[in-house]
Amino acid sequence: MKAVILAGGLGERLRPLTKIIPKPLLPVGEQSVLEITILSMKNYGVTEIYVALNYQSELFRAFLSNGERWGVTIHCSQEQIPLGTAGPIRLFDKQLTEPFIVMNGDILTSLDFQDIMNSHMKSQSSLTVATKELALPLRYGVVQTQKDYINGIQEKPNLYAEVVAGIYVCNPSVISIIPKNSSYSMIDVVKYMLNNNQLIHHYKLRDYWLDIGQMDDYERAQELHAQGAFAEKNIHTRKNI
Repeated sequence: MKAVILAGGLGERLRPLTKIIPKPLLPVGEQSVLEITILSMKNYGVTEIYVALNYQSELFRAFLSNGERWGVTIHCSQEQIPLGTAGPIRLFDKQLTEPFIVMNGDILTSLDFQDIMNSHMKSQSSLTVATKELALPLRYGVVQTQKDYINGIQEKPNLYAEVVAGIYVCNPSVISIIPKNSSYSMIDVVKYMLNNNQLIHHYKLRDYWLDIGQMDDYERAQELHAQGAFAEKNIHTRKNI
């Protein structure tokens, strides 16, 4: 299997940490977020990984080299301008000749990458979007009303929503949707396909998933590591953390 990891973001919400170290290279325990992802992908059958770079690309190249130490082949691209979450895929269009995984570089997950690929292949869709149900706490109390009277109240309840998890499986045909040398997101790809009545497969994550885009999420990742969540024996078995 082949996979694209999007690692070009500035990580502004994690500053001052990311002024020195790019977000995917931040440590979680003794490994970086990116290394945890590479090892997980390899264990599920990914052999070629394409890493899209922009911010502090020289640090990534020095860390990744050719991927030999992890038993995979790694290729890196360099954005000349920010290309969004879909635009960088265009830089690898000649290499991506079979269905491939796309994943944001700031995600930790116990996803079985072989399973999402199998699900995609069975769906006969050209795009699979992974989602995760999250409980989003509201800041205010919520009331129920009947005419001019309140008949119920909840103190800051959770709003449950199915969110885009930043993980996709694409057929090579999806690449043609993405404009060259222009910023374009995976959400733009989804909107284009919906507007053109193209089927999009939905894969609901029931696995461990955490986006470390903000400081409290990064601190949560460290707490989970201390509990053994990222130990090799657990990384593929922890569910719904």
